[in-house]
Amino acid sequence: MQRQPSVSNLFLGTACRARFTSWLAMQENHIHPDTTFALRSVAFRVPGRTLLHPLSLTFPAGKVTGLIGHNGSGKSTLLKMLGRHQPPSEGDILLDNQPLASWSSKAFARKAAYLPQQLPQAEGMTVRELVAIGRYPWHGALGRFGVADREKVEEAITLVGLKPLAHRLVDSLSGGERQRAWIAMLVAQDSRCLLLDEPTSALDIAHQVDVLALVHRLSQQRGLTVVAVLHDINMAARYCDYLVALRGGEMIAQGTPAELMRSETLEQIYGIPMGILPHPAGAAPVSFVY
Repeated sequence: MQRQPSVSNLFLGTACRARFTSWLAMQENHIHPDTTFALRSVAFRVPGRTLLHPLSLTFPAGKVTGLIGHNGSGKSTLLKMLGRHQPPSEGDILLDNQPLASWSSKAFARKAAYLPQQLPQAEGMTVRELVAIGRYPWHGALGRFGVADREKVEEAITLVGLKPLAHRLVDSLSGGERQRAWIAMLVAQDSRCLLLDEPTSALDIAHQVDVLALVHRLSQQRGLTVVAVLHDINMAARYCDYLVALRGGEMIAQGTPAELMRSETLEQIYGIPMGILPHPAGAAPVSFVY
């Protein structure tokens, strides 16, 4: 059985050496300056195989970007590189125009928060205790947990709609509630970029809508840059501002949902004939397989 990462290790190698006055402004206004990642000819290889061919890309700041494509297309590989969980084989990744490797672990965790597909164990922890871990990058393991930290935790719990469940054990929550608890931890971390690897996997459709609507709302309200790996193209088109499509480790399309939701483009991405229908309520177009 694959060993689950510990909660404390979630922050190692995953945000900003901001000046104190800038940090105070962010806390007061809940608005973050534009922050994003830029890739310059980035590739990733393992012996005998290229998982991600060289690509150059800048993610839109303050927007939700969905990484779409078939299984094994390189989506999670790309996200792990953004989260510093694996270095690129070649090329450069920049965060706020600084090389990713130049950030200290604590500074990076203040800038970017990574949520893996396989969530760490939270056995015996309440929602409030889990969310409080998000404050770790701001004071360290031996630092004092102060009034400001408690306010951040309570604010995050309220934002994701879990205030009535704050005392509950994380393991006792439904799948959607559990995912919201982890997102609350990222919000409490006060990072300006969220990296989410399949945040709706194993959730039913109602909870998928709930989680993705929450992510999009947080991005809009707080100016967060979000990069999320998503499998459902219709969910991605509805809740993302921008889409990046990968196939066989190569980026084959990028643009707004309106630009990518075309039959010929989707067939190129997924390798099967697909059609498009207008949404009856005027939302993003809906795709289907012939």
